[in-house]
Formats: sequence, structure tokens, C-alpha cells
Amino acid sequence: MKTIKLKNILLLVFGLVVLTSCVEDDDFNTPNLSIQEPNLEGSQIVPLSSVAGELAQAQDGNTLNYNDESTVFTYDVEGVDQYMEAYIVSSDEGGNFFKELVVQDNFENPTIGLKISIDVNPLYIRYEVGRKIYVKLNDLTVGIRNGVLALGKLDGNRVGRIAQSDEEKVILRSAEVQTIVPLVMDISDFTDDKTNLLIRLQDVQFNRVDALSSPPKTFASESGDQFDGNRPIESCATSGSVLLKTSTFADFKSLRLPTGRGNIDAILTKDFFGDDFNVTVSTPETINLDSDERCDPDFFECTTSSGGGSVFYQEDFQAYPNNATAFGGWTNVNVSGGSTRFTIGSFSGTKYAQVSGFNAGASSINVWLVSPGINMDSTTGEELSFDIQANFDNGTILTVYISTDFTGDPETATWQLLDAVIPSGPSGGFASSFTTVGPINVSCVDGTAHVGFFYEGSDPSATTRYHITNVRMTGN
Repeated sequence: MKTIKLKNILLLVFGLVVLTSCVEDDDFNTPNLSIQEPNLEGSQIVPLSSVAGELAQAQDGNTLNYNDESTVFTYDVEGVDQYMEAYIVSSDEGGNFFKELVVQDNFENPTIGLKISIDVNPLYIRYEVGRKIYVKLNDLTVGIRNGVLALGKLDGNRVGRIAQSDEEKVILRSAEVQTIVPLVMDISDFTDDKTNLLIRLQDVQFNRVDALSSPPKTFASESGDQFDGNRPIESCATSGSVLLKTSTFADFKSLRLPTGRGNIDAILTKDFFGDDFNVTVSTPETINLDSDERCDPDFFECTTSSGGGSVFYQEDFQAYPNNATAFGGWTNVNVSGGSTRFTIGSFSGTKYAQVSGFNAGASSINVWLVSPGINMDSTTGEELSFDIQANFDNGTILTVYISTDFTGDPETATWQLLDAVIPSGPSGGFASSFTTVGPINVSCVDGTAHVGFFYEGSDPSATTRYHITNVRMTGN
């Protein structure tokens, strides 16, 4: 019996040794639960703002140029060690961040943020949200990457990732952990220098096209979501909108969007091209849309019955040359004074009226495309339909109206907003096909009606490209 007990004890000890060895060799290193404040005596502690300042000086200016991705600044390895202090605001636990830490200069009332690129995954085990860290700047490079301030190792002439082997030498954890207080912002107040900050969007909701579909769309597992899912968020206080970006590798990608209205805590960032503002969350738990009182607009509604019949008005734009801006009695006008208008485009034999605010260089792009008059007195049960593509989508910025007193100036007419569900499209390319919108019941409209497509863009924040064709009215 004594021999058996001894063998059991030896086996147990051997098993513990093997288990301990496996844990130590695994990527998931056991976190140090007793963190002591780093001893940085003799080193220089600098604020995050000074890192941005070094890059601004390298760009030959006092103000950081977020459009300049060709200039970088690398810290000299000689001399006194310099450490940047910052607070972590991102977490990769949910898979929506990958090999990066997003940090800001303070846990409340922050003024500037930065993305640290590092070849380590996962990071949340050691760097939780609210943890203060010190980053050794010696031999690191700061620059603009994808439109935001980034810190890492020089890779060619861009900011690359810090090597995994250098992690513990470069990033030192403070014992201090704070509750991060989101910076309250409105979508209309987004600026480049506020990227990489944890912000709070108040009184917002997901666009009804996504949230009120049956079933609601997921965060990032729709058929068109290749790398990210992009879902428009709209402000109930203003007309602003922004895309929520969710990685298709996020573990919450298949969750359905909440249908209500409320607040969202997210990190302000840019899209892959560095052109448009996006927001992204570490976890859907920071999305609190708990009010059922949505702020969707009031739509024109006919209580009379509709349906059936045949097409008595149709426009497919086939008769007009490419790039034309005048076609078939349609009114095509930019009421904000810019040069952007609808033009005729074509692809694979299909022609359409297209509009995009991309590279318009205008903060306000308000364009009307109004149909010729359509006689509604000779038919009953009328319905409106049209085919549309949304491309390079960064927000739903097209609405559809009907008027019976339009005389040539869209701004003097009385317009009724139609319940036209404009589809969303891919953010980085063209939709694969047209989507039919409608039929929309307009059977209670009498007299001569004009259908108005209103494009409300702003470069670079709202520049979705739309293709419209096969506008048709049916009736009995």
C-alpha cells in the first residue's frame, strides 16, 4: 500500500510539473496579479500630446496633419529613456480589435488618443480598459496610419508592429486602474484630433433599414460583410450619421442590432482608407439603446388601397448619353451651390442616374433629382417603385419625396416624405446587383405628381454613391 501511495504522489507531482510547463509555454501567459508601480527614476515621463507634437514638427508644422501618412518620426535610441504615459480604452477580448492597443492621455476629459501597434494577441489579459501604462519611446516610430495617430516600429516608411519579444521592455503596466469616462460628442462635432478617444454618442439609433428589418441585421455576419460590417448610426438630435464598424472576426458579429434608441460608448476612428469617420466598440455591452421611442421621420401614408394595374410611367435612362446631366424633363439641381449633380452612368448595358459626393470638397452637398409631372387622375391604386444600388456606403443619405405643387424650384415646393427603404451597400466597393424599392402606396395623390430624390451629402463624411434606374408608377 505504501508503494502505491508513493507512486500516486510522484505521478501527481509529475503532472503538476507538466501542467505548469504547458501553461508557461502557452501564448496565454499567467497574468501578474500583484502589479507594482514601475521604477522610472532617471527617465523622462512625457505626455501623449508631446508624441503628437514630435510628429507635427517632423511634418514642418505646429498642428498635426492627419492627411500626411508619408512623414514619420522615430525616437533616438541614445540618451535618457523617455516614457509616454497613457490610459487604455480598447479591449481585444471580443475580437473586434487585433494586435493593437488604443490609448488616450487621460481617463476623463481626454484631449488626444493614439493607437499602439504590437504583434501580440490577445492583449486584454494584461492590458484591461482603464489601466495606466508607460510606453518606452526609444527606437519607436510615430506616424499617421489609416487616418489616425499610430505608434510602433518603423516598417519601411510606415508605422509597423512592435515585436512580441519586445513587449515587456516597451510597455510597463502601472498599478493604477481608472474608470474611463467617455467624452460626450455629437456626430457633427467629429474632428481628426478626437480619433482614438472613447466617446459617448447620446440619443442615437441604428438606421431603420437595418434595425427594423425582419429580422434585424447582424453586426457583421450579413452576406455582403467581407472584412467588416458597417451599420449606420443616426443622431436623433441632429441629422448626423456615422458607421459602426465591426470586424467579421468579432465574437458578437452574429448578434442582431438593437432596435431602440439611447447611448453608445465607442472609440472614434477612421475607415481603412483614412477618409471617413467610423466608430467601433470593444463589446456590445457599451451599446445601450433601451428606449422603444425611436425618432424615425413621419412618412406620407395613403389609407386608400393600392396594387395591381400596369405601368403608366417609367424611366430607365437608356435614352441618354453617359455623363449627361440633363435628361428627359427631369430637374437636376444642387441647391447648396456646389457642382455635384446626378449624371448618367452605365454598366453591363444598364443605364442609371448616379450621384456621389466623393472628392466634392464641400461640407454641404444637397442635390435634387425631380421627375417630370406624372398624371395621377387617370388611374387608381397607384404605386411607386424604383431600382437602386448603394455603393461605397458610408451612411444612408438619400430620401424620396412626392409633391403636387412643384413648379421647377425644389425649395419652394411642398414635399411629402415617402417610406422608401433605401438599402445599404458595401463600404469598399460596388453592390453586386440592384435592389427594388417599393411598391410604395401613393394612391391618395391626385393631380400632377413629381417624385423627388434628395441626396444630402458632405465630403468626406457622407459620400455614398447611388445608382437609380427603372423608376415606374403603376395603376389601374
